[in-house]
Amino acid sequence: MTVYKAFKNFYVFLLVFAIALGAGAAGLTAYEISYKEESVYALSKYGSTGNEVKRIQQKLKDLGYYKGSVDGIFGQNTQSAVKSFQRNVGLTADGIVGQATLLYLGLSGGSSSSGGTSYSSSDVELLGKVISAEARGESYEGQVAVGAVILNRVAHSSFPDSISGVVYQSGAFSCVYDSNWYQPVSETSKRAAKDAINGWDPTGGAIYYFNANKTNDSFMHSRPVTAVIGSHRFCK
Repeated sequence: MTVYKAFKNFYVFLLVFAIALGAGAAGLTAYEISYKEESVYALSKYGSTGNEVKRIQQKLKDLGYYKGSVDGIFGQNTQSAVKSFQRNVGLTADGIVGQATLLYLGLSGGSSSSGGTSYSSSDVELLGKVISAEARGESYEGQVAVGAVILNRVAHSSFPDSISGVVYQSGAFSCVYDSNWYQPVSETSKRAAKDAINGWDPTGGAIYYFNANKTNDSFMHSRPVTAVIGSHRFCK
């Protein structure tokens, strides 16, 4: 062994020893250090296991994409459900649940609350995205009103009990499937989402809204109107 190699090996030994000593002082094992470092970059994908996978499975099940058991094992059925969801919302269908997919599922970030219901920051972002796509060109009150309808549906027994569930419910919001969905989210829409979550409901508890000039839907026209804001009629 050359002097250089011996010195290099001794230096590496000292470095490892120092890390281990610091870990011991913090009460961490080498395994825990490795786990904590890797968890920062972890993605849920085929072969993953644990509570995060359970959360993903449960959300996909709630949205109607996953039919299997919520067992915390990311197998082929979970991967297929993830891909179907990703395709439906315009994400790359790679079957890997990274930050973007977690955002669209409403499973990432911190939380806000409305009427005792907690919402993650990704919920707030998703709500802002829908408001921006659905109420583009409406007044600020009209934007808040669209957000309020979505939250009223979350609280209503006839609709899914999450923002993502309401937004992605089949046929509920056409904007999810058109070009507006991919436009930049306006800052006013983001603020409107927060105001709606904080309890502002200009609609008087509406669970539907429509543009009377653009739809002849007899169901919508038969509903009792609670408010008219801009081009939208809000009803129960």
